[in-house]
Amino acid sequence: MRRILFVLIGLAAVGAAAFWWLTAPATLAAVDLPDHTPDLANGETLFWAGGCASCHAAPGAKDDDLLKLGGGAELDSPLGAFTVPNISPDEASGIGGWSTVDFVNALRFGVSPGGEHYYPSFPYASYQHITLEDLIDLKGFLDTLPTVDNRVSAASLPFPFSIRRGIGLWKRLYVNDPGFAADPALSDAENRGAYLVTGPGHCGECHTPRTLFFGMDDSRRLAGGPALEGSGTVPNITPGGKEISGWSASDIAYYLESGFTPDYDVVGGAMAGVQKNWAHVPAVDRDAVAAYLKAIPALPSSQ
Repeated sequence: MRRILFVLIGLAAVGAAAFWWLTAPATLAAVDLPDHTPDLANGETLFWAGGCASCHAAPGAKDDDLLKLGGGAELDSPLGAFTVPNISPDEASGIGGWSTVDFVNALRFGVSPGGEHYYPSFPYASYQHITLEDLIDLKGFLDTLPTVDNRVSAASLPFPFSIRRGIGLWKRLYVNDPGFAADPALSDAENRGAYLVTGPGHCGECHTPRTLFFGMDDSRRLAGGPALEGSGTVPNITPGGKEISGWSASDIAYYLESGFTPDYDVVGGAMAGVQKNWAHVPAVDRDAVAAYLKAIPALPSSQ
């Protein structure tokens, strides 16, 4: 009996050690970053392409307040509600005290300056594909924005989702391919669009259906599916989707700029905020996104 007990204790110890090792946060050190001076104009492009204001500005913020990123909005999900954090340069309640490598590790690996895993309501599964230089540029731009003193409470989820360490297992499936590799089969403009859609724009976070473990299903990328927040569905934005299959590349680019569809309808729902952001992005980048969305394989809608 004692021998069985020792074996069970040993197995439990090995299991605990394996869990601890498998869930360890991956991070970069400051010496791993390139010697790069922030390009604030590029940082602003990334800010709007990434829709930072849509989540991190105060709920219902007017245009004049979109650069005040005090957070506070609540995002519903099947696992519970998440409160959007303050990412203004405020040192007490925002990210003003973060180093550049802190910021890079948060966006690329979903790891806090204190070494904790962030919940993937923060779309780092997409942001992992942003280049290190672009992340440095984005941090430089965010540092120029107004400070907002607003302390936001941490997410409170039911067990076992309350154990943040366990998110490390999820990351082994969905956050294991940092960086971005251009596709030689695509043109330069299409690859630029691929980068913006996949990384900064994180379009797949809404437009790609989820697996059983709430990761993006890459085999159905951008084919639409159930909305993660609230009810309804998100459209298929591949050429196989009925929503935009008849649109030209110029139609898509104009929609991102103006909010008008080729049928003179107006953007609505959650996409209205996305479009408002993309109106600030340079036209060449809207054109690149449109070119890429017309070049990807057509998939039937997932919903």
